[in-house]
This record gives sequence, C-alpha cells and structure tokens, in this order.
Amino acid sequence: MISAANIAGYFAAHAILSVSESLLLIPMLAYTTEEGERVMARFVGDDAAESVAMGKRKLQSNDMDADDACLLYDGRIPIGQEKSDAIIIEMRAYFSPHSEAIIAIPYTPGTPGKFPLRKPQPFRVHKPKLIGWENCEDFDINAVFEAFFEGVDSHEKGAKVWNSSLDESK
Repeated sequence: MISAANIAGYFAAHAILSVSESLLLIPMLAYTTEEGERVMARFVGDDAAESVAMGKRKLQSNDMDADDACLLYDGRIPIGQEKSDAIIIEMRAYFSPHSEAIIAIPYTPGTPGKFPLRKPQPFRVHKPKLIGWENCEDFDINAVFEAFFEGVDSHEKGAKVWNSSLDESK
C-alpha cells in the first residue's frame, strides 16, 4: 500500500491543482506497472457518475496488470453538519487483492466577490480524511500517510498550491 499511497499523493496534488483553477476534475486512474512505470488514464462517460463507475470497474478488475493503483474523482463528504467538496482517492495494492484504502481530500472552491455583498474567498485545501481502511491490517497507516505526502511533495506545482492553500480548520 506504500507505493499505492505514493502515486495517490502525486496525483492528488495534480487533482488539487486542477480544481484550484476551477477546472473540472475528470476521473483518473493512476497505476504503476511491474517495470515501475507510472501510467494515468482518464474516464469520460455521459455524466460524472458514469465516468466514476468506469474508473471503479477498471480499478476493481486490474485488467491493466498493475502492481498498485489509485482512482481519483471529485465528490462530496460530510464534515460535521455540512457536506464538503472533496477529491476521493481509492487505493489498491494488488499483491494484497482484498485491501482497500480510501482517502478524501476536502477542499473549498474559491469564489469571486460580488461587491458590495460578498468578499472573494480563496481556494482552500483541508486535512485529508481516512474514510476506508478495509483488509489493511498488514499495513502501517502512518507509513501510508507518509508515502502519500511524499507523493504530494513530488508534484512541484500541485504541492505549491496545496501548501499555500492549506486550511486545517476542517
């Protein structure tokens, strides 16, 4: 799961960069091959739900014969009494085929101000939330998060946006 978390962090930073620029996040599957190559595929269906379903089927089947993979897509999660936009990341380490980790990266989109009623609000990234940890007893959760953040830091532009937009209040 360490390698899956590392690639997930890299592509999470890429996703944060995209949504910070108000771009639509197209669901993407990132994975590593036996040779250590990183590959990324995007999924476009008739609507967002179909695109995510296409990615989930590919992640589940592993017909690309990956060692590790992660699926990233835009979603919403509950935080307290509110729902928050979030990048959802489903990770798999295929040597442990029933293991599944899911992390959500909540974010607050930036909003333009509308004088005189509202001030502009900056884009914000919030603390990652572990929302799934199934059959992962053999993995150290702290090592997984460490690898995840190493992946984030390896995406130069995405890490810069992430760090400058960090708001750990949520």
